[in-house]
Amino acid sequence: MTSAHLSPALTLAKDIPQALRDDGFAVVSAESVAELSKAPLVNLQNLTQYWEGLPRDPYLKDGGRYRFRRHASYEIKNNALTLVPHRAHWQSLDYNALHGGLERWFEPIQANVLDDSAWQAVLLGLANVFSSIKPVTTWFVEAHQFRIDTTDGIGRPTPEGAHRDGVDFVAVFLLDRVGIKGGETRIFDAKGSAGLRFTLTQPWSLLLMNDERMIHESTPIQPLADYGYRDTLVLTYRSNGFQDSPHRSQQ
Repeated sequence: MTSAHLSPALTLAKDIPQALRDDGFAVVSAESVAELSKAPLVNLQNLTQYWEGLPRDPYLKDGGRYRFRRHASYEIKNNALTLVPHRAHWQSLDYNALHGGLERWFEPIQANVLDDSAWQAVLLGLANVFSSIKPVTTWFVEAHQFRIDTTDGIGRPTPEGAHRDGVDFVAVFLLDRVGIKGGETRIFDAKGSAGLRFTLTQPWSLLLMNDERMIHESTPIQPLADYGYRDTLVLTYRSNGFQDSPHRSQQ
C-alpha cells in the first residue's frame, strides 16, 4: 500500500461530486459543510452539545466500555426528510465481522436533535450531493452519534477493523477531540493498493466516501493525561432499502 501521513487536500463544496466520482472520497472543511448544508456553521456547532450523556454501547464483543452512541433512521424522497419508526441497526457478517448478524437496538437520537433545523439541513444537503452522482427515488439513511472515550485506557473507534458498511455513501464528521492522541483515519481503495492516512481535527470537518470503492478504519485513541474522548457523527446513505436482519424483530 502506498500512503501519505499528511493533512489531506480539502475538497470545495462544489467539487465534491466530481471527487467522489474520480477518487471515491472527499475530505471537506467545516466551512464547506455549512455551505453544502445551507446552514450557518455556528448552528452546526451548537449541535455538538448533544454528544454529552450518550448511553453506553451495550453490544461491544471485545468487552470494552469505551463506546457511547444513539441511532436514528430516515427516508429522504423529493427533498423531504421522514423519520422512520425506531429500528435495529443491523449489518451482515460480510461487512462487520465482529458485530455482524446481530440486531443492535441503540437508544434513539433525542427529539431536540431531530427537530433542529441545522441537523435536518445536513442530512438533506448530503442527499442532494449524492443524488447528483446517483439519482435515486429514495435514500435510506442511518444516523449514528458516537463518543469514543479512554475509560479503559484505550478507545477503539472501529473495533471491527478496516471495513465497508454495505451502503452507497458514508459521511464521517469529526465533532470534537479532547485530551487524546491517535484517532487517525485510514482509507483504502477496495480494489487496489492505494491508501491515505490523516487525522481530522477541525470540528465539523468531514470525510465522505463511496462505500463501494473505499474501505475505512480509525486507529485507537489514548489519553494525553487522565481522560479523553473523540466525538463523531456517522451518516450512511443506501439506495436499495435499509439493511435488516432476515429475522427482523420489533421493539
